[in-house]
Amino acid sequence: MPGRLDESRPFIPVNIALMTVSDTRSEADDRSGRLLAELASAAGHNIAQRIILRDEKEEIAAQLRAWIADPGIDVVIATGGTGVTGRDVTPEAFMSVYEKEIPGFGELFRFQSYDKIGTSTIESRATAGVARGTYLFALPGSPGACRDAWEGILVHQLDNRFRPCNFVELLPRLMEHLPR
Repeated sequence: MPGRLDESRPFIPVNIALMTVSDTRSEADDRSGRLLAELASAAGHNIAQRIILRDEKEEIAAQLRAWIADPGIDVVIATGGTGVTGRDVTPEAFMSVYEKEIPGFGELFRFQSYDKIGTSTIESRATAGVARGTYLFALPGSPGACRDAWEGILVHQLDNRFRPCNFVELLPRLMEHLPR
């Protein structure tokens, strides 16, 4: 993989809120949410909050707005609800709060997934964006997809040492457009 870690730079942990979107999951069987918490913690990040919400656009958007307003949350990662069925509304909820979309995230996620699941990757509407200084990522609900997104994208972009650039080093600049 292109890119490298610059060990002379400090690791800067970020505060991550995790959201599982599902009409059927509970804390006991939320394998994807648990996996993301384990991967992020093992990388050195802080899990600030974790929640399971039903596939309801307004509930998801309301929780996103609360986390966006919380200065203790740097990153939100959601799992679930990114498919194409009638109950899959996570991308719509995320897009309703974005100030800026990060289209390359979904493209890169589907590109790397193609090697593992072939054309089935087109059924994922993984998405990412930024709102009021908070990064927002929506991943599919399977543990495999969560692992792929973490290991192939997020572990690098959420590491201040990753060169040539990463999301963490941009955190202080995300709200430059807002009045002081």
